[in-house]
Amino acid sequence: MMDTINFNKLLLQTAFCCMACDGEIAPEEIALIKSKYEQLPNLQNIDFETEINKFVSDINANSKQFLKTFIQTVKNQAPDLTKQEEFDLIDLAIKVIKADKKIRYSEIKFFKTIRYCLKVSDDEIISHFSESVEDIELFLGEDIQTITTLEDMTQQYFDTINFEELQVLK
Repeated sequence: MMDTINFNKLLLQTAFCCMACDGEIAPEEIALIKSKYEQLPNLQNIDFETEINKFVSDINANSKQFLKTFIQTVKNQAPDLTKQEEFDLIDLAIKVIKADKKIRYSEIKFFKTIRYCLKVSDDEIISHFSESVEDIELFLGEDIQTITTLEDMTQQYFDTINFEELQVLK
């Protein structure tokens, strides 16, 4: 089990990366993340706009490295996550991806890269989310090309996306 502060920071970074992984920041995504942020204990003393703008600055400086570092963080912290924490991370990622009412292939690929790092099985995810996420299989379905390593999966995601400079919050 991860300590609450670090897990909440991981949730915030997951939400940001899922928001930015399609190369855009939609107002609906910001609103959802801010709402979730305000509910997380132990983060109230960290200014939301400052934290998000720091992420925007970092991703604009080197988007691929920022996202690769995030994926590595998830991989490194996954052994310490409980099943419920993994479900919470998956739930937030899917909600952010769906927030702007447009699900892009790059977002599905990015989600699958995160999911690849987690211990929970697809069957457990389907069982847990089948009532709340009607299209959960969309996020878990196999790709035409079978990927065997996290590095290959990450590279395949980067091959699907072209990053523009993201705008800071005002």
